[in-house]
Amino acid sequence: MSEERAGINRRAGRHGFTLVEVLVVIVIIGILIALLLPAVQVAREAGRKAQCKNNLKQLGLAMEIHVSVYQRYPSNGWGHLWIGVPDRATDRQQPGGWIYNILPHLEQEQLRNLGLGMEPAGQWQELSRLTQIPLPLLTCPTRGVGAASPADPQWIPRNAEWVTRVAKSDYAVNGGDFFAEDSVWEGPLTLAEGDSGQYPWSNPAKLTGVCYQRSEVQPAMITDGLSQTYLIGEKYVCRPCYHTYGDEGYNETMYHGSSIDLTRWVLQPPRQDADELDYYRFGSAHAAGCDFVFCDNSVRTISYQIDAEVHRRLGNRADGLPIDASQY
Repeated sequence: MSEERAGINRRAGRHGFTLVEVLVVIVIIGILIALLLPAVQVAREAGRKAQCKNNLKQLGLAMEIHVSVYQRYPSNGWGHLWIGVPDRATDRQQPGGWIYNILPHLEQEQLRNLGLGMEPAGQWQELSRLTQIPLPLLTCPTRGVGAASPADPQWIPRNAEWVTRVAKSDYAVNGGDFFAEDSVWEGPLTLAEGDSGQYPWSNPAKLTGVCYQRSEVQPAMITDGLSQTYLIGEKYVCRPCYHTYGDEGYNETMYHGSSIDLTRWVLQPPRQDADELDYYRFGSAHAAGCDFVFCDNSVRTISYQIDAEVHRRLGNRADGLPIDASQY
């Protein structure tokens, strides 16, 4: 056999890859993954952001239905130690906040009716159960908490049992450009005290949002225009506190009354979630901006770089100051 033919036979009989060839393939695969991974992450975040916007759209629609039924927006309740009371309406006599009050319009009437018509002890247990039930519609998929998470043990509800884990909201209603601390505190000790007319409620005259303690805001009171006024937006949450009760604006159930868990203000522009506590402002986990549903039910993304004065005006329902849509 000639040497040439022997060489051919040796090459024909060789199996597998050399180490160099394997390393080259691994490097190529690594490069492809490095190129594709950011694109996949961007696509996933775009999907999550679209879902978040849809959540806000549905919340805005529920508010709109409430307005069509009652000719006003729901009240935001009495204070953060009161869970919604099923035997009461959605006006200033209702201790529960805006989320509790629009449950029937979110196809969650069974939750709104937990404890309805029961004796106090039975209602107590049912409302305790309610505090633990999360709703996907109130959860931002980018933040991704979803399930019930730890509750602050120092805040024990007036009309329900304290439980270790509660359902929380990633969205907050517009409280305006004036923060009154007494409007988000515990509230009266009993229902009778709240109904008596003697309890020192916060003075609503300076409150400029759409929903706040014992509010009964009608669309006609939004004189700056429904398309120029925030209704509900994403809220800022301290990132290390996603799964703890360390953030005071993210440490209690979403079914209670007026609080910094349910309400945010426009005293400062929105910001992306970070490591610091900052529980009075709007914000989100998204890098691209913070989403809001306006009172006309349009959903828009607001830049974190929005001018502070423009942001403030969008939160005040009736300051009479013009807003250029190109500024946000």
